[in-house]
Amino acid sequence: MQAIFPTWQAPSNIQAFTTTRAGGVSKAPFESFNLGDHVGDEKSAVKINRTLLVEKFRLPHAPLFLIQTHSTKVIRLPYCGDNVEADAVYTNQPNQVCAVMTADCLPVLFTTKQGNEVAATHAGWRGLCDGILEETVKCFHAAPQDIIAWLGPAIGPQAFQVGKEVVEQFMAVDPQAQKAFRSDPEQEEKYLGDLYQIATQRLNKLGITEIFGGKHCTFNEEKLFFSYRREGQTGRMASVIWFE
Repeated sequence: MQAIFPTWQAPSNIQAFTTTRAGGVSKAPFESFNLGDHVGDEKSAVKINRTLLVEKFRLPHAPLFLIQTHSTKVIRLPYCGDNVEADAVYTNQPNQVCAVMTADCLPVLFTTKQGNEVAATHAGWRGLCDGILEETVKCFHAAPQDIIAWLGPAIGPQAFQVGKEVVEQFMAVDPQAQKAFRSDPEQEEKYLGDLYQIATQRLNKLGITEIFGGKHCTFNEEKLFFSYRREGQTGRMASVIWFE
């Protein structure tokens, strides 16, 4: 079963990866390793895929799957509540699995150099703009210089087209965000945005400089990844992290 593993200087007790679309039982258009139960796929297929996730990748237990709403809410594990509407999950306890789902949005995985805190964040453009990364980092006890981040597979800067209003929303929060946008040569009054660059800007501003990843494009790498922009109705990958 295929996955994308971070290339980063994380401690050896850290386990982290992003799944691909291959290796599951879902049928088109969710073919085949869809982990989202909210996208129209057969519930039985999703259940099997989630079981495969635990078994094939040797997770200590099934992860808590969030109801993601492009918010800035972070849940801490272990979690005993009923409301799982959130867009990030953090823990400082071993074998607590942090997971988020994406299909173009940016997944960001965090750990510390000590390997004793981890988090997973779903950073769609709205959440990224509103401060989901900042809210996640607030959970950490470690100093920013001791936090490491990995930018998982997201829609790339050649494919993430937005209108002027999106550019203006980012610039209202941080004017340097303008550097992450360029005019779309194919369409007037449209811009191409770099989520990886914006996330890096935001993390750098917090004092986090050890940032890895940011090399994939879910839109253009059709065989590897689901893409909501490309397909409309499609599945979801999971980005997962825990420490042993």
